Amino acid sequence: MTGNGHGTVTGRLTRGRLWALVLAVLLLGGGATAYTLRAADRTALPVETPGGPALTLEGPAGGLLFRDTVTGRVGRHDPGAPGPRAVGGPRCDRFHAAGPTALCLQRRPGVPTRSYALVLDRRLRELRRIALPGIPNRARVSASGQMLSWTMFATGDSYATSAFSTRTSILDLRTGYLVKNMEQIPLTLHGRRYHAPDVNYWGVTFARDDNRFYATVATKGRTYLVEGDMRRWSARTLRGNVECPSLSPDDTRIAFKKKVSDDPKAPWRLYVLDLRTLREHAVAEERSIDDQAAWTDDRTLAYGHEGSVWTVPADGTGTPRRSVSGATSPAVLR
Repeated sequence: MTGNGHGTVTGRLTRGRLWALVLAVLLLGGGATAYTLRAADRTALPVETPGGPALTLEGPAGGLLFRDTVTGRVGRHDPGAPGPRAVGGPRCDRFHAAGPTALCLQRRPGVPTRSYALVLDRRLRELRRIALPGIPNRARVSASGQMLSWTMFATGDSYATSAFSTRTSILDLRTGYLVKNMEQIPLTLHGRRYHAPDVNYWGVTFARDDNRFYATVATKGRTYLVEGDMRRWSARTLRGNVECPSLSPDDTRIAFKKKVSDDPKAPWRLYVLDLRTLREHAVAEERSIDDQAAWTDDRTLAYGHEGSVWTVPADGTGTPRRSVSGATSPAVLR
């Protein structure tokens, strides 16, 4: 009887160990599978579209790049091309690309709010990562792909209120030199050197020579368009009530947001400014647009609004047209 009892206990222990072993294997297997999926998600750069090539900055001229709002990744739409949009690369909160370079701004979880600026090559592979404080707001790459700029909300998260502060940086890929905050640039306002603790810059756009640039500066509750010179490291105001400028490919006009109302729900209209005459006109888009518009060519503007990319003629004629649904941050392949 003793022997039989010992055998029963031993059998029970053996079965218990066996079930524990099976359970451990299942748990480890599930954990390993989850880890593999997470790791694959992190390293999927670039992501290939089923039945098509991996997304890159190469392709036919006129292709529209954007941030896909479903995945947060970079998307591309080629007008007239068959099949769905291509989507790949890292997840971005703001995106822009030109030449062989893309700029991806990523907001990271946690408090205080921090982000990354990712410099990507033509295959959307990471070349450089820069840690940033604040919330991603604007991103721009010069036509050559050599000059990059981004704006972060340091406090607040909307231009529609006065309770915000920005930090705008400029990166020269030719030298690797980074201007962390352009607020120290010598500013000339109304013909005089200007100093004030509330000076704020945002929305840089570069000329084709990679030296001249335009941006918004705000001080004392007013906004101005400034023209800057990288080599001389100086800036001067050109006119008031200009936000988020975007220089045309021929360097002759600026598309911008103009404040036309004190209504916080609809304060802006899209305008175009002739840099030679300093005359402006509204485009046919009558909705309030909070974006730094992109030029698809010398005649057309693209911009994000309510989760889609829209286009409108820059000369004030025509009507707005939805170009890509589920998209923001438009940029054009040239």
